[in-house]
Order: sequence, then C-alpha cells, then structure tokens
Amino acid sequence: MPRRHTVAGVPADLATIARDVGSLLAMQSGLMVLSVGVAVLAREPYAAGSFLLAAAPTALVGLAARRRFADAPNPRMKHGMVVAAAGWLATATFGALPFIFTAYLTPTAVAAGFVPAGADYAASSLYVFRDPIHALFESMSGWTGSGLTMAVHEPSLPRTIQWWRSLIQYVGGVGVIVLTVTILSRPGSGSYALYRSETREERIHPSIVSTVRTVWKLFLVYTLCSILALFLAIRASDYGSQLPVWQAGWQALNHAMTGLSTGGFSVTDNSIATYDSTLIETVLLPVMTLGAIAFPVHYAVLGDRELSRLWTDLQTRWLFVLLAVGAVALTVQNVITLPTDAFTGTANYAGLQSLGVTAPATDAVRDSTFQFVSALSCTGFQSAPINRWAEGGKLLVVGAMTLGGAAGSTVGGLKIIRGYTIVRGIKWQFSRVFLPQNAVINARIGDRLLDRETMEREFSEAAIVSLLWLLFLAASSLLLVNVVGPEFTYADALFEVASAQGNVGLSAGITGPEMPLVAEAAFVINMWIGRLEIIPVLVFARSVLYGLNP
Repeated sequence: MPRRHTVAGVPADLATIARDVGSLLAMQSGLMVLSVGVAVLAREPYAAGSFLLAAAPTALVGLAARRRFADAPNPRMKHGMVVAAAGWLATATFGALPFIFTAYLTPTAVAAGFVPAGADYAASSLYVFRDPIHALFESMSGWTGSGLTMAVHEPSLPRTIQWWRSLIQYVGGVGVIVLTVTILSRPGSGSYALYRSETREERIHPSIVSTVRTVWKLFLVYTLCSILALFLAIRASDYGSQLPVWQAGWQALNHAMTGLSTGGFSVTDNSIATYDSTLIETVLLPVMTLGAIAFPVHYAVLGDRELSRLWTDLQTRWLFVLLAVGAVALTVQNVITLPTDAFTGTANYAGLQSLGVTAPATDAVRDSTFQFVSALSCTGFQSAPINRWAEGGKLLVVGAMTLGGAAGSTVGGLKIIRGYTIVRGIKWQFSRVFLPQNAVINARIGDRLLDRETMEREFSEAAIVSLLWLLFLAASSLLLVNVVGPEFTYADALFEVASAQGNVGLSAGITGPEMPLVAEAAFVINMWIGRLEIIPVLVFARSVLYGLNP
C-alpha cells in the first residue's frame, strides 16, 4: 500500500509529529491533575484551582491532536528528532501554566503565610512567576533537569508548587518521551525512533516498551530507598531534628526525587548548604551517583546479579575514576587558593585535628567532593558558596558539568562515552599514520571491536556533537559576560552557561529574577539544546524552515 501523504487534511509528516507531541501534552495534563491531590492534602485551594485551570488547555490541545491524527504513520528517525525537540519545548511551555496561574490566583495574604516563621524575608517567591518568562524558565529548568531557578526562597513557595518543581524534574530525568512510550505508545520501530531521539541508545530488553518499563521500576525502587535514607539523615542532623516529622519527610521526598533524577531543585534555602550536615551530604553522594550510571548497568547488577558490570562497563568504570580524580584535584585546588570563609562546614573534627588536619582543610575535602560529584552527575545540589571560589576551582567544575555522566542515565552534558570515543578516535587516527595503507585497522571501545568504517563514523558523530556543544557554550558565555554586571568575570559567565547547557543547576550567582532578559532567554535555549544534545534541535529548526523532505 502506498504511503499516505495526508492525514485529516494535514501532511503525513506533520500529522505524525502533532499526534506524538499531543501525547506528551496529554501525559502532562495527567500530572497536573495528579498534583491537585497534593494541593488538597496541603490545603491550598488556590493552587488546586490553578492546576485544574492549567490542565484544561493542556489536555484539550494534547488530546485533540492525538485524536485527530490517530491514524498518522509511525514515526521514523527524522520524526523522532522533531518530536523530541518540539515535545520538550511544548511540555516546558504548558508546564509553565501552573506557575503563572498559582501566582496570579493566590491572594497576597495567603502567599504571605507560605513564608516560614522567623525568615529574614517577608515576601513569597511565588510572585516571581507572574512574569511568564520566569515561569517558562522554571518549567524548562525542571523538565530538562537543569535545576537553575527563579525562586529565590524556595521554602516560601506553596507545597503544590514545590511538588510540581520536583515532579517535572523526576519525570524529565528519565525522559518525558520514555514515559509516554511506556504508557501510550505502540510497540515497534516507531517507539524506538522516539527512544533514540531522546539520546538513549542501549536497550535492556528487545522490546523498547519493556525496556522503559523496567527503567521506571528501577527508578521507583531507588526512589523509595533514597527517601528513607534521606529522612533518617535529616532527622539525625541538627537542622532536621528541630523540624516536625512531616516536614523532614517532605524534604526527604523532594530531595530524593530531584537528587536521583539529577535535577537539583531544592525545597530549602541555599540548597543542601541549609543543612550544613556531613551526614546528609554523604547520603546524597550515592544517590547522585546512581542517577549518573546507565540504566542497563543497574538492571545487570540488580536483575542479573552481575556485580562485575560496575567495573567492566566502560562508562561506569570511567565515572568512578573521574569522580575520584576530580574530587582530589578540586580539593587540592581549593585548599591552596581558598580562605576559610569559602567553606561551609563549621564542625570541630576532633579526630582529624589530633592528626594535624585543620577544620578548613577538612571542609575543603567535604565541599570539593560533594560539589564535584554534584557537577559530574549533573545534579546541581549546592553545599558551598561557589561564587567565592577561585577561578581554577570554577573551571574544574565547568569541565565536570560539560562532560557529565554516562549515556543512558538521567544526566546532561556531553556524556562519558562521547568523550572516550573522541580520545580513542584521536589515538586511533594517529596510529594509522605509522601503518601501511592496506593494513586492516580495528579499534576497541569497551567490549566492542569496531572496523575502520564504524570507527570513523562513531568518531565523526562524537566530534561533531561535541564541537557544536562547545560552540554554543562559547557563544553563550561571551553573550552573558557582556550583559551581566562588572562584578562577574568570564569564569563566572562560563560557569553559569555550562551549568545551564549541561543541565546541572549549580550557580555562581548570576541566575535569578534580576538577571538580564536576554540572558534569561538564552538560558532557556541553552537548557533546551543541552537536554537534547543539539542535533534534534537543529533538525527541528531545519524542519521549520524547509520541511522534513530531503
């Protein structure tokens, strides 16, 4: 049967894209309705009404597109990339509606009640989201797992908005497209096109639907364990021991969701630095690391009992090596260059002091380790005043945010496998110079032996994506340093852009509701292209200009 060129009077290519983006919006409307339950439990009627009001147009657009183009062909790779780019843009846009409606519908007297007792500020950060650009920024940061925020004081937000920020990071961490494939999509090559376009190549099962369902089962198990561990750690801390049990549980829930999804949104002021707790930071280290390991490795370890995969898997092995080496390098850098007030810890480590180790040096180890793991895992939890760090320390963190963790996990950045392929490819290209022209040359990447053609293709793909990524990084940082105040250096601008484009969330102090509009808009684009690794966004732009035909 010949391929149909129109569906419901619309070109088949556009119908396929509209149907699948509609599925994403339909899913998001369901999440909004789910959040109404949180508003009811939190006794926030204005938030409940706002989320219902936001769910209505989201469901209307999503379900209408899905129903009208239900007979559209399954997506191929070109469709998958456009759906990925358009889908993230659409979910971020409609995901901003709850922020806007809640900010406008909540009375001033009610919003003032959200400010914690004894806080040194009087106004709720909720009203920041009356500006649609701020709301879009927050939504894009959430869905892409970036973690940069317009909410200066997160504890002053309604519980429902706190939950929404954590939920969209939790879902976005695994991938909104992966979730939709799990629930709505049909098995087959079309599902795989969407799955690959969301930058996840490796399957756990032959069926893509089975693969993503397994990913979610693993994710939920880790989440429950993380909530319990964080709750116990918070209750054991000086800060958490003064909190009501329900509030400690609320903080554990939200930080487990955003930590495991490597998103980094927080419900406390100053992120994790609020607790000033070595125990809480120690508990978060494995939580963040779990999010940076590829899900097929998790399945091999937990499902098939292959503990050796933690070392034999190329990306996981290099993740552990980079975490260790990077933490040591950053510690040395900070011990040498930083004054005492650039560390967060104030505890008296008697045992270490008896060995001649001072408290500032101990805090340098603590802060450097936590921040490097947070950066390489692209989580973005912050425990130290990074804006006070020397430029060398900031650049080390920039390198970690740029690379990121393993492909097939929840992280942003370029990914370890891409960096390894480039280094291995350069070495391979160099070695060819000394061999006869007719020599058979193979290359090994992990457990794969690649022939010349395959190696050249993979090396080229990795190099092109990395080059484009770095070009966007350089251009955006040059733009930013010229629009922010003179108190920020180029290192600060590079740090902030790397955090946005790497979907990390660490900040040197630039991001906030007072930042220049052009910088805020650029960050929205940086987060978008960073989450999709640029190519789908470029395909989307080309399709808007010239269509999907060759």
